[in-house]
Amino acid sequence: MQNVIIEKIKQAPNQIINYAEFIELALYHPTMGYYMRNQVKIGKDGDFITSSNISDIFGLIFSKWFLKQVKENNIVPSVCEIGAGNGRFAKAFLDFWSKNTDIPLTYYIVEASPYHRQLQQAILPNGENVFHVESVTQLKPFDGLIISNELFDALPVHVIEKRNGQLFEVMVGWDEKGFIEHNVPLFNPIIQTFIDEQNITLVENQRIEIPLQMESMLKTISTSIEKGLIVTIDYGYTTDEWKSPARKSGSLRGYHKHQMISNVLLHPGEMDITHHIHFDALINIGDKLGLTFILKNRQDEFLVAAGLLKELEDNYDSNPFSEKSKHNRAIRSLVMPGMSSFFDVVIQQKGINLTVDCLF
Repeated sequence: MQNVIIEKIKQAPNQIINYAEFIELALYHPTMGYYMRNQVKIGKDGDFITSSNISDIFGLIFSKWFLKQVKENNIVPSVCEIGAGNGRFAKAFLDFWSKNTDIPLTYYIVEASPYHRQLQQAILPNGENVFHVESVTQLKPFDGLIISNELFDALPVHVIEKRNGQLFEVMVGWDEKGFIEHNVPLFNPIIQTFIDEQNITLVENQRIEIPLQMESMLKTISTSIEKGLIVTIDYGYTTDEWKSPARKSGSLRGYHKHQMISNVLLHPGEMDITHHIHFDALINIGDKLGLTFILKNRQDEFLVAAGLLKELEDNYDSNPFSEKSKHNRAIRSLVMPGMSSFFDVVIQQKGINLTVDCLF
């Protein structure tokens, strides 16, 4: 992977590439990119963990919540999950649905990683109600729910920095010591437009990630869905939160064997690279594309509103080693301070007119 990136740099003007190009290769190169390689990435044997892999309760609650939308708000019982990881969320979602309603459900999975596609198909083979597709555009026109969990934080980003009152784009080069950064005056008009439209202001020596691919992904979703809900689960900051001194160095980082790596230029192809997303941009761009904003809730608050604690009440058991007790501990882990409180759930809609009160 390192040699591939070096060759890309050597062929580039001035022998530098932007961070988005580096991340695209490191994560999504067809054979050597991190997400494309045949290796465990999620869970205790991987590099990171997601809420859906803490317990099946996560998928269960979203299934329970969506069943309510189908019954009470006339949403079509069809789901498209973009970036389904090892398939555990989808499996839990479908298991709850099959046990609690006779309403037929169609579940589509969009996955870029060949390795993850294998894992998903092993537990959820193509069948009567589960379909594996290459792109959400294949479903156009789609009615129902489009859901993603930690999708936008894995998209390649540009990096900019303010020095001596001027904006620079941080580029990536190579020398005998390895990959190195180069600051060049910002000349990309698309980045400048993003900064202007999202009212981003930087203080001296601050850097921030610019997610240009966010708009491309939202366009794909908007053109594919005709009527329904779009649920995005991710971690990130609002425009005001980005102004905090704690964000001065940006949020770009890597994860390798559950260890955070601050220098993402190390170990290309061997570790996850991620960043906090721009929530205001997600909402503003979505509105521009016809994805009307309804709600942004902290993940733990959303889960409680969707009935998580009711599951706790229904499964009381004094035996700490029973399955019910394990189930209850998983529920507590999703509402106690920790991982779940760092995530947000953003809900948008298209072709319908729901209010927040309709969702719960």
